[in-house]
Amino acid sequence: MSVIEVTDLRKTYGGRPVVDGVSFTVEEGEIFGILGPNGAGKTTTVECVEGLRVPDRGRVRVTGLDPVTEHDQVARVLGAQLQKSALQARLTVREALELYASFHPAPADWRPLTERLGLTAQLGTRYGKLSGGQQQRLSIALALVGDPRVVVLDELTTGLDPRARRDTWQLIEDIRADGVTVLLVTHFMEEAQRLCDRIAVIDRGRVAALDTPAGLIRRSAGATVISFTPSAPLDEDDLAALPGLASAEHRDGRVTLAGTDATVNAVITLLARTRVTAHQLRVTDATLDDAFLDLTGTPGASGTPAAAPSGPTEELPA
Repeated sequence: MSVIEVTDLRKTYGGRPVVDGVSFTVEEGEIFGILGPNGAGKTTTVECVEGLRVPDRGRVRVTGLDPVTEHDQVARVLGAQLQKSALQARLTVREALELYASFHPAPADWRPLTERLGLTAQLGTRYGKLSGGQQQRLSIALALVGDPRVVVLDELTTGLDPRARRDTWQLIEDIRADGVTVLLVTHFMEEAQRLCDRIAVIDRGRVAALDTPAGLIRRSAGATVISFTPSAPLDEDDLAALPGLASAEHRDGRVTLAGTDATVNAVITLLARTRVTAHQLRVTDATLDDAFLDLTGTPGASGTPAAAPSGPTEELPA
């Protein structure tokens, strides 16, 4: 069953199309990822899903409901962690959870939620005194306190150290195991490759590709990379004739070929036939980062991403 349906979504600002015909569905129980360069339209897309922005054209449904005209009903089934959010610095973790729980007719019990998220010891701590990782875990708790059927997480791990990021990945997997559908917006290729069942790559306001992480990698121009230093020069025509070859590069005596498994087998056969020894031979598979670069021309982030445009900011009174 499709929990989220986005059909021909369009949104413009100042006459410039930011989202231009985006369509995708998210199935129940999925972790569905949205990837794209800065300014590609990712956050605007999910803000339309959340009902925070009104589309100019197109259709958006969350569990069959319109996020704009049926916003109150959608708020009962959808939790959201915004790209950028802030609570009043003097608000304690307990006060924030009690406040957010009061917004819902049948909230989840936040006490076991905080224990699971490692926030029990911080219940009396003011928001301004929390570490970045603790603030992110609190944002997850606030997104889940309404006991939602689907949750949107926008740039959840930006600014976290590697250990906190991996702990957060485990939390996301646990959330899905509990039956919650997750829509995840991220810049981190490793994060998307580990967590997501399917990914929509958005570039310049359009869906450039939609597939599983493995499917996107298979689409890469060079799904397998072979590099070696030959003991003697190889004939350029022989290299060009290799099956599945996507590119060939020569640098400082080293040959780097991008292709497929068939390319690897053909290279080994060519080396044996020409009696050329391949020194320091390496064969590596392409990554989601490679596929992302092929699709968008922009490197993805495997470390700290570039600063992204800010979304709506929540500011709550004390």
